[in-house]
Amino acid sequence: MAGKTEGGFTLIEIMVVVVILGILAAMVVPKILSRPDQAKVTVARSDIETISQALELFRLDNGFYPTLDQGLEALIQKPSSTPEPRNWNPEGYLKRVPVDPWGNPYMYLQPGNHGKYDLYSLGADGREGGEGLDADIGNWDKQP
Repeated sequence: MAGKTEGGFTLIEIMVVVVILGILAAMVVPKILSRPDQAKVTVARSDIETISQALELFRLDNGFYPTLDQGLEALIQKPSSTPEPRNWNPEGYLKRVPVDPWGNPYMYLQPGNHGKYDLYSLGADGREGGEGLDADIGNWDKQP
């Protein structure tokens, strides 16, 4: 068959497709790689909310928040230091005190600088202050 032409892609067409895919990858990959960091911030906010609810239950049962000396451990084991909780829930208020997504303990201050107590993570850098992913995430920060 003399009149039949074979279809196919030229080298230039293939190179154009490769360049377009490269441009798309350059735009999409950074967004995908930043998601784990955003997920850690979301987990920290969720943990802080859960611990805050346990602190409120502790206060409702006992009339006060755990002292700074008693710390968050008072949500797991009945504190023996004063003031000793009178109506402490025998099952506790948490099964365990979680660590933040970066492996550091959550910080607890009572009384707090932002309210009745401060409960916060030091963020990705593990130090007070910071910006972006290094910023502290606390119960005073009620952003979704």
